[in-house]
Amino acid sequence: MCGIIGIVGTSSVQERLVESLKRLEYRGYDSAGVAGFAVDGVERRRAAGKLKNLEDVLAVEPLTATVGIGHTRWATHGPPTKGNAHPHRAGRVTLVHNGIIENFAELKATLKAEGRVFETDTDTEVVAQLLDRELSGKPPAEALKSTLDQVRGAFALAVMIDGEPDMLMGARRGPPLVVGYGKGEMFLGSDALAVGPFTNRIAYLEDGDFVVIDHNSAKVFDAEGHPAQRAVQTVPQSATLMEKGNYRHFMEKEIHDQPEGCQRTIAAYVDTLTGHAAFPGGIDFATLERIQIVGCGTAYYAGMLGKYLIERLADLPVDVEVASEFRYREPSLHAGSLVIAMSQSGETADTLAALRYCQAKGMKSAAVVNAVGSTMAREVDVVWPIHCGVEIGVASTKAFTAQVSVLAALAVAAARARGRIDSAEEQRLVRVMLEAPRLMAEAALAEDAIRKLVPELARARDVLYLGRGAMFPLALEGALKLKEISYIHAEGYAAGELKHGPIALIDEATPTIVIAPSDPLMEKTLANMSEVAARGGPIILVTDAEGAKHAAPGMKVIIGPACDPFIAPLVYAPPIQLLAYHVAVHKGADVDQPRNLAKSVTVE
Repeated sequence: MCGIIGIVGTSSVQERLVESLKRLEYRGYDSAGVAGFAVDGVERRRAAGKLKNLEDVLAVEPLTATVGIGHTRWATHGPPTKGNAHPHRAGRVTLVHNGIIENFAELKATLKAEGRVFETDTDTEVVAQLLDRELSGKPPAEALKSTLDQVRGAFALAVMIDGEPDMLMGARRGPPLVVGYGKGEMFLGSDALAVGPFTNRIAYLEDGDFVVIDHNSAKVFDAEGHPAQRAVQTVPQSATLMEKGNYRHFMEKEIHDQPEGCQRTIAAYVDTLTGHAAFPGGIDFATLERIQIVGCGTAYYAGMLGKYLIERLADLPVDVEVASEFRYREPSLHAGSLVIAMSQSGETADTLAALRYCQAKGMKSAAVVNAVGSTMAREVDVVWPIHCGVEIGVASTKAFTAQVSVLAALAVAAARARGRIDSAEEQRLVRVMLEAPRLMAEAALAEDAIRKLVPELARARDVLYLGRGAMFPLALEGALKLKEISYIHAEGYAAGELKHGPIALIDEATPTIVIAPSDPLMEKTLANMSEVAARGGPIILVTDAEGAKHAAPGMKVIIGPACDPFIAPLVYAPPIQLLAYHVAVHKGADVDQPRNLAKSVTVE
């Protein structure tokens, strides 16, 4: 969720870079910096902490440039120090970066072996060093393409090259990046808000694009390096934080925001340098007797996924209950347990009541929330924010995956604290988690295939969702999404329960959506799928390329990327959400404000 601004201007760039960075403060940050082309070369100013600290630096050492880049950093690799603040430099290259470079360690080792010296703790410097190496004998755009081909992760970049004072380059894979068109000036920004003070004409780069801008034009290239055209559109000059960007609905935007949101969530709970998971608040997982998770709706299903992850990894008993029923059955609770309240708003009345019930029993309490100033956040012993940014769509998407990300990191931390995994396995799982944002972005690329399935699915009155293991809660969440926004009756079931009753519902008019990426349980799920097919039920299989090999002729398939089962619930959430979204759009429903629903349920 770092902020990026780049300006190829005709007047002093310093004030405008700072103005744009102030508009990006909502994304969260812990250091900031700017750089620009001056008469004697590139000048760079950086500061830890808030933008006021950078402004104090600039008051003493102004930036004398008309072309430059700026950045607000949310620390992932390395502490939030001035030395780790962006922009970073290596040889001819100065750049800023939003994202995580997953293979930075191996790239860094190779570059060090070649004699390159690193000055920071960040993964970003690897990109700068690599690009500087690729510039030997190659023009800038070709060198950038070669660099991007070697980098794995989710990222957005803005780049300056020494000797090219009237040009900036940008690239995106996952996190968004826009191009702004001015009069004799061009801009790069994290979103329309970043370039809003300077122009209302923007183009949204597509995933995998890279771009070269000068004073008057933008040359866009796709992921293969072929020239590409991206539509320029006019946005209101009064655009606020709540702009939908290049999307039809907030829900669609928030689905596609998930790689960036989860990247920020995961980075808040793992140390990307050491590979350790750490949770603030002083909860002693080693002595904890059990965890009680309470939530409603989507938050409840996120808690169910947390149960699968925590119990399997940490051997720590976890109970998950619907908050609205919890206290009425007067459950047996003990002071040696921890209650975790799951809520996007932190104001959900039923969850708040369940939380207070547990606290009255002497239990330690934590809240996994998006709103850190909410009632729940104020009343618990420890707050674990989900860091996904404002969610506007009533049907939760990015808050769901952010909540699951927090619980996945908690599972790793608890397992290590309880001696159920060693340091090597902890580091492996952290690496797997850091892959999730990129793989989520890849999973969303199935959107075109999903659109083709929509007309038939939209005609259904009833839809079943099946999954095993961690895919069962995801099946429940998928069914909820379809119900919420398309008004089609849908139910999620554990695949093994199919023959214990739900199979009676199967007929030619009832589609079944089977969520079964390749994992140890897939074979059993496929057997259940065969039971549906034998009774003439239409099937949509959501799986990876290996799983798709098991699809029967004529079966509809949505293919996502292969991934470690630990992060499969995160990776396969976007396709499930997109399926519900496009069905609702096809039916003409009000996607962002479904009938009878509210974003925050503050009454029982």
